Amino acid sequence: MTRKYLMIAAGGTGGHMFPAQALAEAMLRKGWRVRLSTDARGARYTGGFPHTTEITQVSSATFARGGVLAKAMVAPRIAAGIASTAMQMRRDRPDVVVGFGGYPSIPALAAATLLRLPRMIHEQNGVLGRVNQVFARRVACVACGVWPTDLPEGAQGVHVGNPVRAAVLERAGAAYIPPGPYPMSILVMGGSQGARILSDVVPGAIAALPEALRQYIRVAHQARDEDGARVTEFYAAHGIDAEVEPFFHDVPRRMSEAQLVISRAGASSVADISVIGRPSILIPYAAATGDHQTANARALTGANAAILIPERALDSAALAEQIVAVLTNPDAALQMANAALSAGAPDATERLVGLVEQLAEKETP
Repeated sequence: MTRKYLMIAAGGTGGHMFPAQALAEAMLRKGWRVRLSTDARGARYTGGFPHTTEITQVSSATFARGGVLAKAMVAPRIAAGIASTAMQMRRDRPDVVVGFGGYPSIPALAAATLLRLPRMIHEQNGVLGRVNQVFARRVACVACGVWPTDLPEGAQGVHVGNPVRAAVLERAGAAYIPPGPYPMSILVMGGSQGARILSDVVPGAIAALPEALRQYIRVAHQARDEDGARVTEFYAAHGIDAEVEPFFHDVPRRMSEAQLVISRAGASSVADISVIGRPSILIPYAAATGDHQTANARALTGANAAILIPERALDSAALAEQIVAVLTNPDAALQMANAALSAGAPDATERLVGLVEQLAEKETP
């Protein structure tokens, strides 16, 4: 019997790639063939994908970066990617194509549309990304990570939640150690975009904590390469125990050991926080399309699991005040951790798998 074949199209950032990885893991366990279609930027995130995932790099581009010449080459590069993907699909027909957003998903979704293959998209955020906006009415359904999601008229939305990787699920609901007079961990995550403000503000906030609290603090801080040295030097100069890296490959472990998470409100970060169950201070990325990170944060803030600080109101003093509020009140911190769990969707991957299987069984649209 021929194995069913799923093509996943995703790229750009971890926010697109992590839920794509979760679906790949689940479908491979079910005996499907899985191919990931991405570009060079998305390929940086493929290290965590199961080794049996077939990976194809396609030609794609974005109008959001580069000069006039680069922008002039966007359309031809995307067209070349669509043409090569369509030829590949004719030779090796996927049973289902699932797009997770980002410009690298355009070739596979466009080719699947041209060839009338069964297709759907998953939108991680409460506001559709630009690419998913284009395809929302041209797919069988939009699986939504945040509910409600603002969808264009004629698009069919289904709430599934945001799938998390197996490494996160392994620590789902991990026991929370409330803050107290012993070593306490703070995990700082800036996401793949807009982390500079956290590097500017968080170290100063930690340094401003009362000494009676600060002496117990250890920090794991994700900072961009260009910010790493100054952040490391600041922590060291103030006697703060800190690890500073551009990317932590063991975020689920670090999160499960943390008393507090300070993070952007990217969809994957919010999903991880809610599935593991940790108190958080969320600073939505102000430049995010349609302010979608504020929409992402609603599930946690609405459940009293997170404190939201808008970027315009963020400074070291304001952040230090909120850190103190969480780490000097163990009962409230434990309530926040439990509330985060109540907002989570640990079965999001299973729900998404169900939609993929239903689509594969239907007649080709």
